[in-house]
Amino acid sequence: MTDVFGNYVVQKLFEHGNQAQKKILANQMKNHVMDLSTQMYGCRVVQKALEHILTDQQAAMVKELEAHVLKCVKDQNGNHVIQKAIERVPAEHIQFIINAFTGQVNRLAAHPYGCRVIQRMLEHCEEPARQSILRELHAGVYSLITDQYGNYVIQHVIEKGEEQDRTRVVATVISQLLSFSKHKFASNVVEKSIQCANASQRAEILRILTSLNERGESPLLGLMRDQYGNYVIRTFIRCAM
Repeated sequence: MTDVFGNYVVQKLFEHGNQAQKKILANQMKNHVMDLSTQMYGCRVVQKALEHILTDQQAAMVKELEAHVLKCVKDQNGNHVIQKAIERVPAEHIQFIINAFTGQVNRLAAHPYGCRVIQRMLEHCEEPARQSILRELHAGVYSLITDQYGNYVIQHVIEKGEEQDRTRVVATVISQLLSFSKHKFASNVVEKSIQCANASQRAEILRILTSLNERGESPLLGLMRDQYGNYVIRTFIRCAM
């Protein structure tokens, strides 16, 4: 399972073996799930197992990670196992993952691997868990918009979230539209906001972009010349056509 080539053989056994054979394989992993999950090749086997074993074995396998959720989330290999557990294991068996994120959402959203796990949670978790995550995201939205990794989580909320969450985030973006448009990471969120905004929000964006200041100048020219702002203007033009 931890061999550069052998792991592929075990993965194929999980894919094509019968249920009795898969059970034997999964039993071989007992008490080793955490070590396998944080190993370059073993983590692939754990993911494949979670796709193909029965629910009771899934529950037993992920249970071994209960005391190590945040360690796994922050691990370059383990985060993929946590993502797979969120995607494939019934909610009642992964509540401990949601519990581990309570009060930690914004910190983990700004983590290179944690941001991916939060996106999977928003896609697959049941509504109470989603709402809990979203409450924390909304509370820290300003810092996440400008964060190297957090901006991807906010873009995910804008693109795939419920209308009320999208509207709330886009309103926040509009409130700081010009400064966000000139920011390396926030400008990506501005572009996503333009793409997903409703008609009234797009009208407000246009008003801000074309309003004249006390010197009779609009922000448009400055953004066109900006290394990040120019992409925002291009996106607005494409969406307006």
